Amino acid sequence: MKKYYFLLLLLSLSTLGMLRAQKIDNLIELKRQSQNRLFHQLGKAINTPAFESEGYWSWGSSVVKGDDGKYHMFVSRFPKSLPFHPGWMVASEIVHAVSDVPQGPYRFSEVALPARGAQYWDGRSTHNPRILKYNHKYYLIYMGSTHPFTDPTYEQLTLDSPWCTVARSNKRIGLAVADSPYGPWKRLDEPILKTKPNTFFSFLTSNPSPIVQEDGSVLMIFKGRKYLNNEKYSNMALGIAYAPSIEGPYTVLNDEQPIFQVDGQGEAEDPFLWKDKEEYHVIFKDHVAKYTGERGGGVMAHSRDGINWTVDKDPKAYSKTVEWEDGTIARQGQLERPFILFEDGKPTFIFFATMDGPGEFENGTRSWNMVIPLK
Repeated sequence: MKKYYFLLLLLSLSTLGMLRAQKIDNLIELKRQSQNRLFHQLGKAINTPAFESEGYWSWGSSVVKGDDGKYHMFVSRFPKSLPFHPGWMVASEIVHAVSDVPQGPYRFSEVALPARGAQYWDGRSTHNPRILKYNHKYYLIYMGSTHPFTDPTYEQLTLDSPWCTVARSNKRIGLAVADSPYGPWKRLDEPILKTKPNTFFSFLTSNPSPIVQEDGSVLMIFKGRKYLNNEKYSNMALGIAYAPSIEGPYTVLNDEQPIFQVDGQGEAEDPFLWKDKEEYHVIFKDHVAKYTGERGGGVMAHSRDGINWTVDKDPKAYSKTVEWEDGTIARQGQLERPFILFEDGKPTFIFFATMDGPGEFENGTRSWNMVIPLK
C-alpha cells in the first residue's frame, strides 16, 4: 500500500511538472488566455539582433530618437575574455550605437562611458544605461562601480573573488550629461543615489529606471540590497526615488522602504517605469517565479501616485519563451533588462538583453540585444 501511494505521489508530481512546463512553453495559448495588455501587444521578435558586438558580451540597452532623426542606442558591453557573470561588474562600458530605424540593427559608433580609473566611483565599470532627452540635452543615468585591483584573468574572476566582492559592494547610480548623443559626456564625480545605513539600499544601488514628469521632476525606480548581520547582503528589492530635476538631489520615498515586499515574495530586478494618462506602470523581472509562475518572466504592476504599487491582476507581461518572426518559438537562456521605446506617446518596440543556452549565465555562449514590435 505504501508503495502504491508513493507511486501515485510521483505520478502526480510528474503530471504537475508537465502541466507547468506546458503552461510556460505553450506561448500562443498563454497569450490567448492572458488578460495582461502588454503581453497581448507583443508581436514576433525580429531575428536580426538589434545590437551585438563581436568579441564582447552585450547587455541591456536604452534608445532615444535624436535631433538628427536617427535612433541612438546606449548599451553595455564587456569583453568575452572574462566570464559573463561577474565580468560586467568589473569591466563593462556603455557604448553608443546608431540606426536609421527604431528596430535596428544598430551600428557601433563610439564608447560613451569608458573606464576612467579606479579613483572614480564609476572608474572600472559602467552598466545598466537609461537615456533621457530633455530640454535639448541628453542624460545618461546608469550604474557604475570601481575596485583597486589589477585586471583579473578569466580564471581569477569568480563570484567569491575580491574583484567581485568589492565591485558588487561599490555599485551606485550616477549621471552623465551631453549636448549630443555623440558626446562628449560630462560625468559627475559623485553618484546621484548613494547607499544609506539601515535601509534596504545600505549595500548597493543599481538598475535605475527614471521618467521625466511634466514639471521636469524625476521619478526613478531602482534596485537595492542591504547589509545583513553576518556581513552578507540581502535579496534584491525595488525602491522609488524622487528629484526636482534630472541632476537631483534624489530622495528615496515610501519611508525608504521597498515598494514591493521582498521577504516571502521573491526577488525583483530590472525594472522599466513609464506613465500614461491614467497612472504609472512598471515591468520587472520575476527572479524566482513568485509572481508569474515563471522564473525570469516579466511582472507588471501599477500605481496612481508612483509610491504605492499593486501587482496587476494578471501580472505576466512577457515570457522567456519567445515567438520569432521566422515562425520558431524558443525559450531563451536569459531574457532581461526590458526597455520600451515610446514615440508620440505610443509604445512601439520593446528591447531585451538576451542569451543563448539552457539558462544561467555560465551556460551561455552568446549574448545580444533583441527587439519585439508592439502591436
